[in-house]
Amino acid sequence: MPVPLAPYPTPPAPYTPPANGKTGAQSQLVCSGCRNLLLYPIGATSVCCAVCNAVTAVPPPGTEMAQLVCGGCHTFLMYIRGATSVHCSCCHTVNLALEANQVAHVNCGNCRMLLRYQYGARSVKCAVCSFVTSIGASTSTIEQKFIS
Repeated sequence: MPVPLAPYPTPPAPYTPPANGKTGAQSQLVCSGCRNLLLYPIGATSVCCAVCNAVTAVPPPGTEMAQLVCGGCHTFLMYIRGATSVHCSCCHTVNLALEANQVAHVNCGNCRMLLRYQYGARSVKCAVCSFVTSIGASTSTIEQKFIS
């Protein structure tokens, strides 16, 4: 005897924020313990992570946040814009927090042509001889910071 199939359940209605944009509004930050993304209601002063129970302080309203990837463990980090360094809570690497318009110069490892690259790059390819110069691989490589 055939078994009747149950109908597919109807999907839940998509979330629509309140019309005034204030009630129930949320923001997000990264947990200071496990690095998970936390959602919290606007106006909260701290957030307790449901995964690791770490309490993360919420930056004051109007504080601009920036993001970077840790150079040591590649963990996503959030920090207050304007900071000069960011300490990774996972691997304890101190990362330079540089603005997007900061660039550096290095001489090509082959033809010595002066090359310009954006901070954070691990290598730069010379447009003249196509040699790939590793950034920071040699102690003789001198980098200079410029704001363009």
